[in-house]
Amino acid sequence: MYLALGVLVAFVVLVLGLRQWLLHRECAPGKSEPFDGDVYQVGKAAIVERRSRHPRTTVICMHGFVADMRYFTDYYSDPAIQLILLTSCDYHLPITGPRYQSAPWVKVPTEPEGTIPYDAAVLVQALEHLPRTDNIRVHGHSRGGAVVLEAAKMRPDLFERVEVVLEAPVLPQARPYVSSTAVQLWLLSFVVPLWRREPISQRNRGAWGPLENARKRELIMAFPFNPKRVATMVSNLQGIDDWMRSRDASLYQYVQHGTVLVPGKDRVLDTHSMLESAQRAGGRLQVVQLEGCSHFPLWDRPDSLPQLAFSDARPAARG
Repeated sequence: MYLALGVLVAFVVLVLGLRQWLLHRECAPGKSEPFDGDVYQVGKAAIVERRSRHPRTTVICMHGFVADMRYFTDYYSDPAIQLILLTSCDYHLPITGPRYQSAPWVKVPTEPEGTIPYDAAVLVQALEHLPRTDNIRVHGHSRGGAVVLEAAKMRPDLFERVEVVLEAPVLPQARPYVSSTAVQLWLLSFVVPLWRREPISQRNRGAWGPLENARKRELIMAFPFNPKRVATMVSNLQGIDDWMRSRDASLYQYVQHGTVLVPGKDRVLDTHSMLESAQRAGGRLQVVQLEGCSHFPLWDRPDSLPQLAFSDARPAARG
């Protein structure tokens, strides 16, 4: 009996130790790409600004859970766009030979790492100091939508003249398509290595929508490698659930105008609760329902995004 008990204790200790190792081990990054721009390291997050000599509009983008900044680059490829991309806390920067710059305005967020408020504090810094034009769009996809709303709450003055695009967004009082249980989050350390072996499989195929787009398929294959650690994924997922429960429709008062894109065939977030939440924004945000669209409208329905405003006026002074 004592031998069996000793074996059991040893097994439990081994499993717990293995879980901790898998949870905090930094994974190898996925494929990186050249990027002509500057990188500002902000704590464990990053702000990346693409080179644009004579911008006519400014776009700031925040990617979603396990995605990366490349989600937006093809759509906003016009060189007249001052494109500013955020990389979430403790995510790999998918840039070959990044050109790091220092800036006196960079401040490490005091919010907990891996949370929506942490990334929102980074977005606030980008919006306050980098735009070079008066036409500004802030675009958040999925979890990035919540980051945008949280940033607007932190600094509503910065959003007074900003157009927001919330694409398949995490919203106040909305729900995921399938909720993660405490047991599933605990087991994530063992599941993610399997996901990395087969990023697109029969088990998760329904979440991605059409995969005929080669670029979409390539970037989805990178999803399990974008966060550096499984612990970051766990923090992100717990943070999303906590944020949706704790925030309410009063958050919409901090954005003045923009668009919410709600996919009709979302298999990541719950369409009905997204729609109910978005409609509480009143006339501040136009709500667009996309029948049959997956969680990735920018890839599947790029025509659904509002037209980007350009200006021939002299660019605004850099902050």
